[in-house]
Amino acid sequence: MSGGTAPLLLLSMPQMADPNFTQTVILLCDYTGDGAFGLVVNRQMTDPAWQVINTTPEVRVNPDLRLWIGGPVDIQRAWVLMSEAQGPDEEQREVAPGVLLSVSQDLTLRLLQEPPTPRAKVIVGYSGWAAGQLDQELAASAWLTADVDPGLIFGVPPDEMWETAIRRLGADPAALQTSSGVH
Repeated sequence: MSGGTAPLLLLSMPQMADPNFTQTVILLCDYTGDGAFGLVVNRQMTDPAWQVINTTPEVRVNPDLRLWIGGPVDIQRAWVLMSEAQGPDEEQREVAPGVLLSVSQDLTLRLLQEPPTPRAKVIVGYSGWAAGQLDQELAASAWLTADVDPGLIFGVPPDEMWETAIRRLGADPAALQTSSGVH
């Protein structure tokens, strides 16, 4: 399964031992021979964004906005995942139909100030795998894979997304084999 299969969704198996990935849905954006890059799309911070963010230039962060945790790597960096184009084309790319990824600092700052919308997520940190690492985890049945579904990413509450995604594959999360942990 090495390389070229992104985009897809990775759904952690119930026995996932790493707390960073327990019951996560990851949008795998890049998957090559050099490694893989993805964003957890169902883990929202409990603290409001204004309590955890420090921007330059300083902006007044919307009090209702919550950030999303994309993974344990480089948590000082932010991405915007959105369901429709916003801002200059050169600052965003379509990961899958109906799912765009932006690195625009201007867009990030704008979204921090606006009321939250289900159509855009400001995500900090990412999930990364070295060359061959994700192949090994897939071979060890650490992840289920599914097609990217914008309706799942932007339309299902984060605490229901993992179970919903697994059930859409025709599986019952409680019935999935639980064996020795991975990671």
